Amino acid sequence: MHGRVGIDVAGSSAMLDVTPIVYIVDDDISVREALEGLIQEAGWRPTVFSSARDFLAHPHTLGPSCLILDVTLPDLNGLDLQKQIAGERSDMPIIFITGYGDVPMSVRAMKAGAVEFLTKPFGDEVLLNAIRGALARSASTLDAAAEMQVVQARYASLSGREREVMALVVSGLMNKQVGGKLGISEITVKAHRGRVMRKMMAGTFADLVNLAAKLGIPR
Repeated sequence: MHGRVGIDVAGSSAMLDVTPIVYIVDDDISVREALEGLIQEAGWRPTVFSSARDFLAHPHTLGPSCLILDVTLPDLNGLDLQKQIAGERSDMPIIFITGYGDVPMSVRAMKAGAVEFLTKPFGDEVLLNAIRGALARSASTLDAAAEMQVVQARYASLSGREREVMALVVSGLMNKQVGGKLGISEITVKAHRGRVMRKMMAGTFADLVNLAAKLGIPR
C-alpha cells in the first residue's frame, strides 16, 4: 500500500510516490518484532526503536507516516514524547498502545492529538485499521502543507501595490473604491487586479477570495 504526496513548486502538481513509514517505539522486543512483521506484510515500511531517545535521534523523513507508541518506556514515557514532538511532527499521527492504560491517561493522549489509544491485547485488524486512518490523515496534512507553500510563494511574487489591491478587492470594494483609497486611477487598479489574478493563478474572484482566506488576509 503506497501513499501519494503532492508537492507543487511552480504551480503544477508533481506527485511523489512514497511507501508510508510506520514508526514503532516499544521497549518489548517481542512486541517490536510482531508489529514489524505485521506492518511489513501490510505493505508499509516499519522502523522500530526500543526507546523514545532513539526515536528522537532518528532523522525526519518527508512522507506519510504514523507512530505506534508504547505509553510506558524506560527513559522518556510515551505521553512526554508526544508532548515533545507535537509542534514539529503534526504530519505524524500517534497511535498509543499500552498494557495497563486508564481513562485519564487515554483522555490526556487523545486531547493532545492521538488518533487511537489501544490496550493490549488487541486484534491485528484493529491496529491495521488505526494505521490506515493515521496514514490517510498524514498524507492529507502533507498535501495541505505543500499546497500552502505554493500559495505563499505566489503571494510573495506580488509587488507591494499588488498586495494592497488584492487586500482591498477581496474585502469587497469595487475597482473605483480601491482607486480612491490608494490614490490611483480605476484603470490602474484593473491592471494591478489582472496581474494579481494571473500571479495567484486565480481563475475567478471566488478563487482569489479563497486564496486570501488561506493566507489570513481579512475580508
